[in-house]
Amino acid sequence: MSNRDLEPAQMSETLRIGALLAVAGGFFDAYSYLCRGGVFANAQTGNIVLFGVKIANGESLNAFSYFVPVIAFAFGVLVAEILRRACGKYQKKLHWRQIVVLFEILFVIMVAYTPQKYNMLANTIISFVCALQVETFRKVRGSAFASTMCTGNLRSATEQFAKLLIEKDKTAKQKIKRYSAVILYFIIGAGLGVFGVKYMAERAVFVCCGLLFAVFLIMFYEHTTDL
Repeated sequence: MSNRDLEPAQMSETLRIGALLAVAGGFFDAYSYLCRGGVFANAQTGNIVLFGVKIANGESLNAFSYFVPVIAFAFGVLVAEILRRACGKYQKKLHWRQIVVLFEILFVIMVAYTPQKYNMLANTIISFVCALQVETFRKVRGSAFASTMCTGNLRSATEQFAKLLIEKDKTAKQKIKRYSAVILYFIIGAGLGVFGVKYMAERAVFVCCGLLFAVFLIMFYEHTTDL
């Protein structure tokens, strides 16, 4: 039996948690695009492509600015896994996922106070935070999902639609609803990000702190269907 199987049940896989994280994910993307130099810091495919393009064009210095967030994202995944293994002794008081959420909040506060001239640093931190989040919260009701990007969720929703349509799989209908809800909440988060940046500028990211703190509090309530 793995360490994951031995973890106490938490609410980390409920749709409520998934919804809050998806709103935060959408907000992060809108924030980094509108307020931090027109980039998407959540997913790294675009950064990897632009890194390759810049290298091919001989713009090595500019390429570096796209490579750093990729490394930060990879490092975030590594840190999340280290925390999962290292924080087991605190499980009775705080679940390791709650500890990760506290780390996220700390780094998001740093982003809020990062000046515009250090946008690359801000986007790097956001990439790190999103990696922590996507590696730590990987399922909703037993189904794999991502809270900081939508491509995988869209693929999964369409796959379940095919099962419903072709195989008449009755369980697929509920999964479609969950994936669709996560995508909708991501869109809502992006919309909130627009208004947040308009009225709060760099400090708008504090909204994500509120969402993450709500996740932290909700996870104190055990849920038997988790893990």
